[in-house]
Amino acid sequence: MNNRLNSVVAFFGHNKYWIVIVVGILVVGILDENSFLKRIRLESKINDLKEQVDEYNGQYEKNMNQLRELETNPKAIEKIARERYFMKADDEDIFVLSDDKQLFTRENETTD
Repeated sequence: MNNRLNSVVAFFGHNKYWIVIVVGILVVGILDENSFLKRIRLESKINDLKEQVDEYNGQYEKNMNQLRELETNPKAIEKIARERYFMKADDEDIFVLSDDKQLFTRENETTD
C-alpha cells in the first residue's frame, strides 16, 4: 500500500506541470463561465440574431417603399385592397388562386 502511494506521489511530482496545464485548459475550455464552448454558442446566437436583424431591415425597407407608394399613388391603395383583402368592385368576380398554406375558414370569408 505504501509502495503504491509512493508511486502516485512520484508520478504527480514528475508530471506536476503537465497536470496543472491540462487541468487549467479543462477549466478555461469547458468549465469556466467564459469558456470556449460558451463563447462558440454565443457567437452562433449572435450570427442568428444578425440574420434576423437583416431580415427585419429588409422587411422595413419593403414596407417603407410601399408606404411611399401609397402616399404618392392613389391607385396603389386600390391595388393593395384587391391583392391583400380581396376587395372588388360591384361588377367583378374574384377567383383566388394561391399556393400558400394559409387556411381560409368561414370566419375569414365574407359574402354578400
